[in-house]
Amino acid sequence: MATRNDSFGLNTTAIHAGEAPDTATGASAPPLHMSSTFVTDELAGFSAHDIEEGTGFIYSRWGNPTVAMLERKISALERTEDCLCLASGMAATNAIFLTFLSAGDHAVISDVSYAGVAELARDTLPRLGINVTLVDMSDLDAVSQAIRPDTRLVHCESPVNPIGRLTDLAAVSKLAHNVGALVSCDATFASPIGQKCKDLGIDLIMHSVTKYIGGHGDAIGGAVAGKADLIGKMRAEAAIHHGAIMSPFNAWLIARGAATLPIRMKAHQHNAKQVAEWLEGQETVTRVIYPGLRSHPQHDLAQRQMTNMSGMIAFQVGNVDQGRTTAQALIDRLEIIHYAVSLGHHRSLIFWMETDSLMDTSFRLEGKARESYRAFAGDGVFRFSVGLEDADDLIADLARVL
Repeated sequence: MATRNDSFGLNTTAIHAGEAPDTATGASAPPLHMSSTFVTDELAGFSAHDIEEGTGFIYSRWGNPTVAMLERKISALERTEDCLCLASGMAATNAIFLTFLSAGDHAVISDVSYAGVAELARDTLPRLGINVTLVDMSDLDAVSQAIRPDTRLVHCESPVNPIGRLTDLAAVSKLAHNVGALVSCDATFASPIGQKCKDLGIDLIMHSVTKYIGGHGDAIGGAVAGKADLIGKMRAEAAIHHGAIMSPFNAWLIARGAATLPIRMKAHQHNAKQVAEWLEGQETVTRVIYPGLRSHPQHDLAQRQMTNMSGMIAFQVGNVDQGRTTAQALIDRLEIIHYAVSLGHHRSLIFWMETDSLMDTSFRLEGKARESYRAFAGDGVFRFSVGLEDADDLIADLARVL
């Protein structure tokens, strides 16, 4: 089996891309290479800058066969030229920012994103002399006004964490490319199955592979997929110089999870749709936000842009006191669903995310931007990552509280 063939279907690609029977043993499953260094039979320089195309593996910070296997698999799923795997989703985001932005450059970044990215954009990048404009990426007029002739990067997230708001990725990409800026997108909520980011104009497709791609909650990692020249620059900067490399063992675990990604995403979507529809019928639930529901304010965009609606639901239960009370009841009474952070795993996870707390710490939005967030989140949402359990069992578990 070839390690990559763009004519293969998603299931075949997820299983076989990046892999081949082991030449030494004939093993069908990919081997795990934990070695930090590799014996070479040719003269080689002591710097990674001496590596040329076709050079074998020398040192695992420069490249590792197991990590490279996962990189080929994710690249095939995203249909890009290359991919770089790193130690975490945050390492992947940092790799984008710190490779393509320098002091004096300007970046436009989604004003709602994963909390660590939000804090990085608000605190660290300005400290390094990088000019940042935070913008509601669902408002194309605001995006257009934020982009300047000196904008080097536009970073979006769709759907955004935790409220499920969408970005019109094709429209934002066009606006950015008009001034020669790169476009990156955190597509963790959608996974490679849920969004054809490359076709929508995204230059750098970023994932926390801890989530859906790994899928089992047992390995942390991040990935960025894109053109070979862009990924090459990131590999030299983030992996070799910053040292944010992925463990080969984590790569092996994540690749094993990635093999079933298309099948799992179908099941996540199926379960989430059933649970979301049930939640909409509960008197104690005041709002349900799921791209697969007609009630989602951007449902038409979701239908055009998303190929799988994923398993991420946000829902409200009223004011902040009701949210806190419900959260404690979930902690005390849930039997199947885990009250825990993270998402995209085979088991269901739920967590209360209070609006004012996020505003004080991560997002710090004011005025129209704060109103836009509250239009989705109210006083707070429960972020519910719907897993692969039987939907009826998940509904029965929620019914103990709601």
